[in-house]
Amino acid sequence: MAAKSSPSRRTTKKTGESDAAVSYDEFKTHEGRRYTGMKVGRSHKWYYDKGEWKEKKITPDLWQISYAVTKRRAGRAPEGSGVPVDTEYHWYVLAHQNVCKLNANDYTTSMTGLKFKIAYRRADSGKWSATPQTQRKRMISFLRDVIEDLEKEQEEGAAALAQPDADRPTPRRGQRTRPPLAVKRRRAV
Repeated sequence: MAAKSSPSRRTTKKTGESDAAVSYDEFKTHEGRRYTGMKVGRSHKWYYDKGEWKEKKITPDLWQISYAVTKRRAGRAPEGSGVPVDTEYHWYVLAHQNVCKLNANDYTTSMTGLKFKIAYRRADSGKWSATPQTQRKRMISFLRDVIEDLEKEQEEGAAALAQPDADRPTPRRGQRTRPPLAVKRRRAV
């Protein structure tokens, strides 16, 4: 079987741009929905500068958070790929934050979860892709999908727990015991 060449190394004959740059703006389809941008299944790796995380206790179990930092790509973006400088995105992040106290002032912290694109603003336009009302509807739809998946996982988990499993390991201290957040289906808004 012949190996495929790396998309980031191929170029178009006319412009000499890398395929990654060309393919970014090409229409793709996922579950019947057309989109542009990075292909579903690809990934990024980022490094975050020293940021500022602020939190305020609202109730005994609820905290309001804010975090501001510059994130930097771990590698280099293919020449000409991605959106233009000054493009903005509005993401909604839903995550597990797992912490372990190390001493009076330090904690280990890890986060796993989902981020959902609510809207974007192209660099050449001052207009967002969705009105504030539509952005709110998209967030509600996303949260409903997450709730639906969690309820389904709970039902499946209860059925699995009803059956004895001698091989099931006991979680160690600090080990996550709940499943990661996962949304398998999307409703169009």
